[in-house]
Amino acid sequence: MNYFEAFSEIAAELEEIEDRGQVAAYIPELSHVDPDKFGIHLTTVKNQQYFLGDSNTKFSIQSISKVLALTLARGLEENYLWDRVGVEPSGSPFNSLVQLEYEQGIPRNPLINAGALVVCDVLIGSLKNPQQEFIEFVRILAGDPDIGYCPRVAKSERLTGHKNAAMINLIKSYGNINHDIDLVLDFYCDLCSVEMSCKQLAQAFLFLATNGTNPLTGKEVVSVSRSKRINAIMQLCGFYDEAGEFAFKVGLPGKSGVGGGIIAIHPGKYSIAVWSPRLNAKGNSFKGMKFLELFTTRIGSSIF
Repeated sequence: MNYFEAFSEIAAELEEIEDRGQVAAYIPELSHVDPDKFGIHLTTVKNQQYFLGDSNTKFSIQSISKVLALTLARGLEENYLWDRVGVEPSGSPFNSLVQLEYEQGIPRNPLINAGALVVCDVLIGSLKNPQQEFIEFVRILAGDPDIGYCPRVAKSERLTGHKNAAMINLIKSYGNINHDIDLVLDFYCDLCSVEMSCKQLAQAFLFLATNGTNPLTGKEVVSVSRSKRINAIMQLCGFYDEAGEFAFKVGLPGKSGVGGGIIAIHPGKYSIAVWSPRLNAKGNSFKGMKFLELFTTRIGSSIF
């Protein structure tokens, strides 16, 4: 399959489509990003690399990190974790308080903000140095030590994340947060501030295309069963209240972040990362969503 050719043709088509999205200016530090950046990187399970545009430029992966936090937590506290967070699609915005109160402090899934806060609480209770151990986990998956947190983004998010503070207090009131609220919020903001390129993201997520095994080391990251379930959660919950739209048009498990990144997985074949900072009304990359729709349609690559 000549992915380079498909990338070039689709990129040319996208130039004719007005990008109606807006950068995530509600996190002040993200408003400084060049809105016209666009990168793609695809890594196959046979270690073939295909890329286009700004694929080596690092950006804030934001909520994409929630999948990696979930992966780490599943290896530590799987049964306990599912007592505290569900696996159902939210059908609501990623920062909804209404649903959380209705369900008495049990977040609908681990990929919305409330669910990720609970996952962070689990990791704080399981790891000696959560921030350091998490970033080392990501570096091993990507095979690249040059990955880290961005203190500016983390601080910006912490200072303006009033809804996240409201959420964690609400969850705490129902007894579903065990540690100090500020400690959990700090860790959560650090997770969201991780900076990676499309190339690094595609490599880091390739284990979900290879039945849970890191192809760089040959070591198991998660079991085959857990890999299947993480992919299922991404398929159902990775795009908040636009998850059905992504499944319908793209047909792959995936996860978005308000930094404009999207990671998508075709189990047994490849992982692909796309980055375009302008977001649609649902908080997903406008151009990234459109690219993946055209890509899987053109090459006939869907899990369905």
